Amino acid sequence: GNWKPDSFYDKIASNVKDGLHTLCLLDIKVKEPNIEILETRGKIVYDPPRYMTVKEAAEQIIYVEEEVRKSGILSRTTPCVAVARIGQDDQKIVSGTLEDMLEVDMGAPLHSMVICGKMHELEEEMLKYYAHKKNDDEKK
Repeated sequence: GNWKPDSFYDKIASNVKDGLHTLCLLDIKVKEPNIEILETRGKIVYDPPRYMTVKEAAEQIIYVEEEVRKSGILSRTTPCVAVARIGQDDQKIVSGTLEDMLEVDMGAPLHSMVICGKMHELEEEMLKYYAHKKNDDEKK
């Protein structure tokens, strides 16, 4: 179905209100049985692994804020940092607004996202360094 979870929202909103950052470890579906095949053929067949992207996470957060909760705590301008494959040669870090995250291509999994709270000036400087460049290749 198209059920959309929103249980993640309360913790993020609470942290943002308290000025805290939130590290979102994005959903991983590995070894998920295909229920349709199980029901029709009685065989366990696993769906291919799926890894949530930063874009999908941003879409869900914006949807829950704008369509479900409407609290005004989070917005499309909330600062975020997307990270992928940290510690690898091809790691990627991109900062921007929640809306920017809808456009960011972080490449291969695994992706995580930080929803920023109150920031120190050094953190703000780092966000500028990793800022999302529209229609341009982001820094690695």
